[in-house]
Amino acid sequence: MVGEADIIATLLTEREGKVSAIARGVRKGSKRFGALEPMHTLTTSYDDKGTELVTLKEALITRPRTNLLTRLDAIESAGTLLRWARHMFPPKTPEPDAFATLIATLDALDAGGTDPHAELAVAGLKLLADVGWGLELERCVRCGAPCPEDASAQLDTEKGGIVCQKCGGARTLLRAPIRRAAIAAQERNLEAVTPHARALVELVEAAMAAHAGFVE
Repeated sequence: MVGEADIIATLLTEREGKVSAIARGVRKGSKRFGALEPMHTLTTSYDDKGTELVTLKEALITRPRTNLLTRLDAIESAGTLLRWARHMFPPKTPEPDAFATLIATLDALDAGGTDPHAELAVAGLKLLADVGWGLELERCVRCGAPCPEDASAQLDTEKGGIVCQKCGGARTLLRAPIRRAAIAAQERNLEAVTPHARALVELVEAAMAAHAGFVE
């Protein structure tokens, strides 16, 4: 039973993937959970009795990201990143590559010096690949035929990439500049990604919708 002073928190963990935890007494100002905030890295302890919810015992900040919290665009990008991770991480299943991408991106947003939307776009495409939903953008996913570098392509997010005309094509047109930027994102070329970052974020969300019913 969840009381009025309790909250249910989603923990994205390195060892167990996504964990839903009940934190009792948080709304009363429990000191055990003073660090229960997003965007920082925490060390937590909890009781797991094999039910859907674990019981959180303590949460401590081990890697604060206070600089990130001073910039609205970084906060927005970090918030979107965490929403994506909540949808991509399966319950109680380790996703070490995805977790590493999440931490590295939060650290980059905290460090500053790069465009937060570009960091988000790069991270989103990387997360898709980390959890097995990566997009093939250079060859047809059916026959393997290469797509010319400067050509637009037809994209099928459910099938995981572009589909050539000979194989029936797809409904979504991926314009050449966006396709090139997405390929550049896979190589972490932020300069090439930045002008098209918002379009790439939409691409990530379309892929999530195809695989996880993601709606924002």
